[in-house]
Amino acid sequence: MSPAEVDLILPCLNEASALPWVLDRLPAGVRAVVVDNGSTDGSPEIAAGLGATVVRCDLRGYGAACHAGLEASTAQVVAFLDADASLDPQQLVRVTAPVLAGQIDLMLGRRRPISRDAWPWHLRVANAELSRRIRRRTGVRLRDLGPMRAARREALLGLQLTDRRSGYPLETVVRAADAGWRIAEVDVDYLPRSGRSKVTGTPLGAARAVKDMTKVLSA
Repeated sequence: MSPAEVDLILPCLNEASALPWVLDRLPAGVRAVVVDNGSTDGSPEIAAGLGATVVRCDLRGYGAACHAGLEASTAQVVAFLDADASLDPQQLVRVTAPVLAGQIDLMLGRRRPISRDAWPWHLRVANAELSRRIRRRTGVRLRDLGPMRAARREALLGLQLTDRRSGYPLETVVRAADAGWRIAEVDVDYLPRSGRSKVTGTPLGAARAVKDMTKVLSA
């Protein structure tokens, strides 16, 4: 098998129902790196059976899973995507192509919900406030801190990211901005996810996410 152009890191916690759809829609040249974060529903076995590289991450947390995947990847360009079928992997090229071409250092997918069910209003309001705070902290004008993003692997490792919970994507943007990276976003479809979000699907999860991101912005 020839080396992949892009390694797609998929943090995974009990996504057995979504993984077949996600892994079936990978663009050419993309290798799936599924990082299992303690699943009990057979997710890692399903991913392996569908040809994905499976990495085990015992430390719970979104950032922990993302970083374990980053360290395990081998492609020059890496991308991140939730494994819950809320984003279409076939649209991944929108964020990877500018990075592969050397035009952008960090590209993010701006979520555009295809229905009201895909993105509840209170989460959209919270995201808008987060975008405002990112702009105030870094000067970078983003309208969404979405879970689809791409950058060069060695450059990401060089940022020395330390957050291992839900502040990981925000820390990526803040440190990249501080390092003078070219950061941009592009529209991607946002679909109703499979199952409930591990981060914002419960009041406790949402509170933890706010705490993690506030800590990053205050650092």
